[in-house]
Amino acid sequence: MTDFRSFRASAVVLRHADWGEADQLLTLYTRERGMVRAIAKGARKITSRKGGHLQPFTYITVQLAKGRDLLIVTQVETINAFLPLHDDLVKTSHAAYTVELLLRFSYEDEGANPSIFRLLVETLDRIEKETDAWLAVRYYEVRLLDAVGFRPQLFECANCRREIFAEDQFFSFTAGGVICPRCGGGLPNLPKISLEALKYLRHFQRSSYRDASRANPSLEVRKEAETLMQGYFTYLLERSLNTPGFIKKIKS
Repeated sequence: MTDFRSFRASAVVLRHADWGEADQLLTLYTRERGMVRAIAKGARKITSRKGGHLQPFTYITVQLAKGRDLLIVTQVETINAFLPLHDDLVKTSHAAYTVELLLRFSYEDEGANPSIFRLLVETLDRIEKETDAWLAVRYYEVRLLDAVGFRPQLFECANCRREIFAEDQFFSFTAGGVICPRCGGGLPNLPKISLEALKYLRHFQRSSYRDASRANPSLEVRKEAETLMQGYFTYLLERSLNTPGFIKKIKS
């Protein structure tokens, strides 16, 4: 990391934890440096002016100084607290899922990725404002995979590279994309993907959110696309995510 004494950053608070007697250890995703950890000294004191700005999902402007081992929060201002994300348990769980995915695919000192930062802020805003978060979350999944280098192949067979035609297909987690019926018939344990589910995932992959938001898939297609994406993430991360199970519980 370039030598510095302090720098100003736009950030989203991903999570926080108690640190010492009165401090907080923060995980932030910044536009300028990607994911960083920082200490907010005295943030847990009742008299602290910082604590209210450092809740998870909060979009902030923060001044960070170089400490002995970790960055130190010296100043912080809230840009958007996304308060409805804290007041509605369903919205909270979807925001937590958004954050969990980002944490799993990011690491400290990887450097700035403004497109991921923008995607994160826009997705939290959509979850806050929209009645149904399904589309915002699926769009986020597809676009995050693009940004971190795991873009699934949806327009040609990931095995033979032939163009995909308008028919039901298979999906291979190991190959990272759609497998045509000719190839899929000879490969074991491949989940199927319907023409409708594939159509929507393609739409999310190549369209702006404004265009993607016109999509209105059936409940069956929603379940299929969600299950497929969860399977792909489990394969890539080599473990299951925590928040999808929580979301199912509160919805039931």
